[in-house]
Amino acid sequence: MARLPRISPVNVPVHIIQRGNNRQVCFVAEEDYGRYAGWLKEYAKKYRVEVHAWVLMSNHVHLLCTPRLEGAVSQMMQSLGRSFVRYFNYEYQRSGTLWEGRYKSCLVQESRYLLEVYRCIELNPVRAEMVAAPGDYRWSSYQNNGLGMVSDLCTPHPEYLALGADPEERRRSYRALLSAHIDKELLAVIRANTKNGLTFGNDRFMEQIEALTGVRVQARKRGRPLGWRKEGK
Repeated sequence: MARLPRISPVNVPVHIIQRGNNRQVCFVAEEDYGRYAGWLKEYAKKYRVEVHAWVLMSNHVHLLCTPRLEGAVSQMMQSLGRSFVRYFNYEYQRSGTLWEGRYKSCLVQESRYLLEVYRCIELNPVRAEMVAAPGDYRWSSYQNNGLGMVSDLCTPHPEYLALGADPEERRRSYRALLSAHIDKELLAVIRANTKNGLTFGNDRFMEQIEALTGVRVQARKRGRPLGWRKEGK
């Protein structure tokens, strides 16, 4: 399938994946994770991107965010990528590229779909068998969303806020939500749609995005996502 133009309309959540070139390690030491997180916070604030969920793995990064200005996500990712590559190449006496081309992304429908992407992101270390529970992994927004750690990096999305009437109730509901592993077929849909620059949502959401942008955001000759419930019109 030909690569679709990458779009990121204002106020529409987007799931981002950025991988090390040839899946090479892009975080070696704890300081590397901290540097990346620091620049992510800096550039998210500068370009007005709200980051709702994130995880830094040894050779790739997942982000779930919402841009509040036109072109904000691209500007954030370009600045973040350049700053980290300069640091990484200097620190480890290397040269050349670090990332596997441009980052991958897909737009995410808020209702019913967004929290599944939260789960996909923050359960990543568990699926990789690095930890037994998401709270055991330091470099993830689960520390904020599930355990209540305060951070300027993490901005709760309204869908997350709707999980409870107060912070403690929201955290309990969120921990319960992440207590079960995500469905494999649904996970495959999220991964494929992000890789191919499509959307994660129902047919109406896709039609709305295409009408808004004039860009096709669904694969040709494809039915409903595997493993996902049918929705009423």
